[in-house]
Amino acid sequence: MAELQPGKVMRTGQVLAFLLISLAYLWLPASSKRAPKLPPCPQSCSCTRDTAFCIDSKAVPRNLPPEVISLLLNSNKFTLIGDDAFTGLSHLQYLFIENNDIRSLSKFTFRGLKSLTHLSLANNNLQTLPRDIFIPLDILSDLDLRGNAFICDCKIKWLVEWMERTNATVPAIFCSSPVRYQGQKIWDPALKDFSCITTDFVVHQVLPFQSVSAESFVYSSDLYIALAQPSASICTILKWDYVERKLQDFDRIPAHSAVYCKPIVVQSQLYVVVAQLFGGSYIYHWDTNMDKFIKIQDMDSRKIRKPNDIEAFQIDSDWYFIIADSSKAGSTSLYRWNQNGFYSHQALHPWHRDTDVEYVENEGKPRLIISSSSQAPVIYQWSRAQKQFVQQGEVAEVMDVQMVKHFKFKKDNYLCLSRYIGDSKVVKWEGQHFTELQTLPSRGSMVMQPFLVSQRQYMALGSDFSFTHVYLWDEEKQKFVKFQELSVQAPRAFHYIPLEDMDLLLSPSFKSSTLVYRHVVVDLSL
Repeated sequence: MAELQPGKVMRTGQVLAFLLISLAYLWLPASSKRAPKLPPCPQSCSCTRDTAFCIDSKAVPRNLPPEVISLLLNSNKFTLIGDDAFTGLSHLQYLFIENNDIRSLSKFTFRGLKSLTHLSLANNNLQTLPRDIFIPLDILSDLDLRGNAFICDCKIKWLVEWMERTNATVPAIFCSSPVRYQGQKIWDPALKDFSCITTDFVVHQVLPFQSVSAESFVYSSDLYIALAQPSASICTILKWDYVERKLQDFDRIPAHSAVYCKPIVVQSQLYVVVAQLFGGSYIYHWDTNMDKFIKIQDMDSRKIRKPNDIEAFQIDSDWYFIIADSSKAGSTSLYRWNQNGFYSHQALHPWHRDTDVEYVENEGKPRLIISSSSQAPVIYQWSRAQKQFVQQGEVAEVMDVQMVKHFKFKKDNYLCLSRYIGDSKVVKWEGQHFTELQTLPSRGSMVMQPFLVSQRQYMALGSDFSFTHVYLWDEEKQKFVKFQELSVQAPRAFHYIPLEDMDLLLSPSFKSSTLVYRHVVVDLSL
C-alpha cells in the first residue's frame, strides 16, 4: 500500500483496504494482542486467578482475588484472626493457615465460606477454639488441627462433642495441658471429667434499710418475707411479685427494738412472733377481715428478757416455737400451740445467756442444740413419754458460740458453729457425739449459715470486720473450700429462698442495706 503523503487525499480503494486491515486486527484473539491482566493481589502475596500464597503478612490480607479457590497463609506475623476475615471469598475451597503463631480465632472468623471443603490450622499456637466456630462450614470434609497447644478443659468440650458427630475427617490432636491429660488425645478424657458448670451469687435487689433477721413463709399460696428492723422499730413484711420478680412492700408491724420476727402458719392462720429487746415480746395474728396484723398475746417478760433467736417446728402434729434468751436472768423458753394461742410449755437452760437455738430431727428423734456465750452448746432430745426436751450432752470444747446451724449432706449430719472471737468450726455427728472436722478463721463472726442449692452445699460466713465468705462443700476433701466473697457489712443472717425459676439468698445487714442475691449457674463451655 502506498504511503499517504502529507497534504494528499487518500483514494477510495485505499480507505477500504485500511478499514479491512483494522477490523481484522480487532478480531484477533486477546493472546495475540497482549499478556492477560492478572487480578489484584496484596503486596505480601503471590496470586494467580484461582490461588493465593501469602507470607510475612501483619494481618489477613484483604482484596484477594474474588475467584480464588485455594489460599495458603504461611509464616505470617499476625496472632489473631477476627470476624469475617475472609469476606468475599465465597468460592474458596482450600484454606491452609499453617506454621504461624495464631493464638486466637473469633467465633465468626470463617463466616461466609460456604464452599470450603479443606481447612488446616496446623502448627499454630491455639489453646482453645470459640464454640461452634465451624458451624458456617456446611460442606467441610477435612480439618487439620495438629501441632497446637490445646488445653483440655471445659472450653474444649464442645469441640469433642462436635468431632463425634461431624462427617469431616480430623486427624488426632493432643492435649498439652493440664498435666493429668498431657499427651492424651483430646477425646480420650471422659466428657464428664470436664467441670464446665460453675455458679455465682449476684445482687438481684437492694432493700434500702437495715435489718437483723429474715424469714420466708408461704401464706395463701403467696411468698412473703418477714424482716426485723430495730432501727426503724418495725417488722417489715414483703411480698414476692412474680411478674416484676422482686420483693414489694406488704405490711408493717410496730416493733420497738425488734430482733426477730418469726412467721408461723398454723391451720391456715398466720401468726408472727415479735421478739424485742425492750418493751416485751408479742404474738400478732393476720386478720383476714381487717387485712392487717392484730396483737393477740403478750409473752412472759420474766422469762423473755433479751431474746436472740426463734425457731418453730412440729412434733407429732403439735406446733412449737422456742426463743433463745441471752439475758443473765432470762431463760430459753419453749411454747406450744393449743388452739387458742401459744403458751409456755417448758423452760430450758436458764442463766446461761443463750445466743442461738437450732432444731434438728435425725432418725425420727427431735433435738434442740442451744449455743451460749458462757458454755459449750448443749444438746437436748425430745422425750415422747414426758413430752419435753431432756438434756443429752454437749458439743465439747467449743465455747462462746454465737450461732449454731446444722446441715445434712447425703447421710451425714453436721453443725456450723460461728464464733465472734476465735475460729468458727464445722463438726460432724458420729452417732453419739460430734467430732471437729474443720476450723475457719472468723474474727467478728455473728452468723454462719449452711444452705443447699441444687445439690451444691454452700455455707456463708459473715463478719463485722471483713467481707462475707461463701464456701462450697468439697465432698472428696470433706470440708468447705472458699468459693466467693460478698460485700455485706455486718450481716446478721443469711436466708435461702428457693423459687421455681430462681434461687435467692437474703442478707440482712446491721449497718447497711439488706441485699438480695440471686444464685446463677454459668456454663463455662459456652
